[in-house]
Amino acid sequence: MDFGFSRWRRERILKRRALDGTLWRKALRRHRAVIGLDAEESERLRERVIVFLHDKQIHGAAGLALDESMRISIAIQACILLLNLPEAWYDGWVEIIVYPDEFVPEVQWEDEYGVVHEGREIHAGEAWLQGPVILNWADMGEDFGDGVNVAIHEFAHKIDMVNGDADGFPPLHAGMSRQDWTRAFTAAYEDFCAKVERKVATAIDPYGADSPGEFFAVVSEVFFERPEILSAIYPEIYAQLAAFYRQDPYARHLAAGLVPEATR
Repeated sequence: MDFGFSRWRRERILKRRALDGTLWRKALRRHRAVIGLDAEESERLRERVIVFLHDKQIHGAAGLALDESMRISIAIQACILLLNLPEAWYDGWVEIIVYPDEFVPEVQWEDEYGVVHEGREIHAGEAWLQGPVILNWADMGEDFGDGVNVAIHEFAHKIDMVNGDADGFPPLHAGMSRQDWTRAFTAAYEDFCAKVERKVATAIDPYGADSPGEFFAVVSEVFFERPEILSAIYPEIYAQLAAFYRQDPYARHLAAGLVPEATR
């Protein structure tokens, strides 16, 4: 890769494209995941959003008309994950398709006997390897503050896919231990699956028990939206994600007064 050309291209995009200041500030206030960013972080996020909106094609489906504020909102939720990660991790795909509500695609699956079945399943979102991200606006148009965020979930899958399938093992940084990551996530995933199996009430979406890849995406949602919950339930997972995303949402939320007194 020609890093000189990449820098020149990025600077050219930033000079030629701007965000509406009112829409930008309104969008920042809407999303819990970005509350507490300092001035330098907010500016870096703004730049990443500009480049993201230049590089990606965001389309409405099933009659959904997307306006600029909606595109900015989607881009913010995508780029908060990438705030301190390489921008190139979102390369290799361009399309984001947004439905007004949950969608029902045709799916195929193979059972334990090798028989292939076809049917329809309700989906809130999808992320395809080297393909599009599919979202629904009903689940992301408003931040409900419940630790569930379909956009963060699907873009976490995209990051997980940088080194292959969405298997819960994204490309770790130099200095991060593969053994520590595996140990922490294996223990937490097994504990979580056992709780879901026993129908134990949990503040983390039970969908995370579907696979290690889904667990990574679900705990990424909670990490950014309700970090005090993840830190309390699975502190080792929180520590691994803080090292991986190179962010500390719990500290940000604590400073911003978002963390309930009982969880401090």
